[in-house]
Amino acid sequence: MHQTRPILRHCRLPGMLLALCLPLLGWQAGARVVTPAQFADVTVTLDAAIKGMPALAADCRREGDRWAAKWRKDAAEAWRTDKFMRERGLRWTVERSYETASVIGPYVSVLRTDYLNTGGAHPNTQMETILWDGKAGKRISIRPFFTEMADGGPTMTALAALVRKAVIAEKKARGIPAEMIADPEWLKGIEPKLTAIGPVTLTPSTEADKSAGLTIHFSPYAVGPYAEGSYVVFLPWQTFKSYLSATGAAVFAGARPETDVKKYAP
Repeated sequence: MHQTRPILRHCRLPGMLLALCLPLLGWQAGARVVTPAQFADVTVTLDAAIKGMPALAADCRREGDRWAAKWRKDAAEAWRTDKFMRERGLRWTVERSYETASVIGPYVSVLRTDYLNTGGAHPNTQMETILWDGKAGKRISIRPFFTEMADGGPTMTALAALVRKAVIAEKKARGIPAEMIADPEWLKGIEPKLTAIGPVTLTPSTEADKSAGLTIHFSPYAVGPYAEGSYVVFLPWQTFKSYLSATGAAVFAGARPETDVKKYAP
């Protein structure tokens, strides 16, 4: 009987080539051993502008570290319970990035994007925003820019209507079929509440230290099927001018620069 072991004993093949040869020689390779740490690639990144602002960078890192720790814990649990993924050495890829959307005087708008690939039908992307007050050294909302922002009140009702109108206009510009645009299911999540109009950033302006309006960032699935991808819509400050407080009136002016339009073009 032909013996393969003596032949292999004298082969000096690189490890990777040897691993490829073993199945060809009739050997059954054992299941790959994967540790919890190898089961997921978890990364958090900050852009250069944020790194240059120590207080904001520290705040983002604290949040990002907590987020990464949670995902590593979830990955370890999946590794422990999911035999299919463990034996095949399948990996999760989980990434969070913090990107500067605008700097308007002391206000820094940050777009936080999570990319999640955990073995489903497709990866998921989730977007949220942070508004940082550099003078106060803390996160704030857009509430100080308006005279009132009660849920269901005049300001929020007006903003929600403007956001819905902008989303519909963007869908038409993309050539989405009319019957899909008319489906109320995809816009029902836009409500007259600060927490339900979508993640907001201050839009850059052609005037220095001013904002041209509000940019709303919607993740895939938020206002349309996954195939439509994400949506970014813009509300010019003139459309909500009558609701601005003195603080807001001092922040908003000018027009949206073409560079920002191109940045978020689908």
